[in-house]
Amino acid sequence: MHRYMRAVGFSRFESKRKLQELLTEVVINSDRRAITMGRENTLLGEFCKDFAANLGVAVCGEFDEEEKFTYEYYYPYLTGTGITSYEDVSVERHADKESYAGVCDDVKVGISLIFYLKNRIPYVKAQTMGELPIRGTTLTLSALSVSGSVLLPIQKDEEQLQRVKQASVNRNNLMAAARKGDEEAIETLTLEDMDMYTTISRRIQNEDLFSLVDSCFMPYGVECDQYSVLGEIVAMRISTNTITGEKIYILTICCNELTFDVCINIIDLFGEPQVGRRFKGVIWLQGHINFPDDTI
Repeated sequence: MHRYMRAVGFSRFESKRKLQELLTEVVINSDRRAITMGRENTLLGEFCKDFAANLGVAVCGEFDEEEKFTYEYYYPYLTGTGITSYEDVSVERHADKESYAGVCDDVKVGISLIFYLKNRIPYVKAQTMGELPIRGTTLTLSALSVSGSVLLPIQKDEEQLQRVKQASVNRNNLMAAARKGDEEAIETLTLEDMDMYTTISRRIQNEDLFSLVDSCFMPYGVECDQYSVLGEIVAMRISTNTITGEKIYILTICCNELTFDVCINIIDLFGEPQVGRRFKGVIWLQGHINFPDDTI
């Protein structure tokens, strides 16, 4: 069973028979379905069904010559809200199956964001028709988590908030210049990182780590689309799985200036989330590429 099924309210689905019944329900009574021809003349299909608001399961596979659907794999999903990034995205196919990973180089994070592509059918369609690369796309990220905790915020006055905001703008400008090969910007960033390391090394002797680190976004484990995050909760709501009755928190968090939604089963979250507090946990990152209306 997919590890992150519990994040969308299926923590007690343990038998293969119950899982197979669930996947059959998704295919027969899907809320959304998409079909397109792949590059190897295979007819690809994807069936999605919501079991709570913006939460559900997708079943992917192929149609044979007799139009019979053959299941290949499935995954749980969270439909994100808003726009996370306006940077260009590159996409690569996974080696073992007809699924895709996306890569986004957003200067605000400082690393390449690798995510699981949810809307593969529009991408494959554009690829088959020779329309790639498509310019003017945006990216909506979302994430699933099976382990998280709530931390109190770091108290800051208005002057400190303005100082942090200005420092962030300056760093983003330097990062953009460094990516273009500006040697002075690279040197400035290197010196800033050294100063930061020295300051944290000194203060960590007497202060708690999470009173020094306000937000973080870093790779976790060996799978490239999983991350350890720490970010401020800017909005939250509770959804209920219509089959199991399990309650799920959907948290909108701001992490390293990226804003995206995270869902986590209420039994897997330690602490009570509130707007202004911080979420710390391990996430599986998903992405939806928003193509311009006139291309797909």
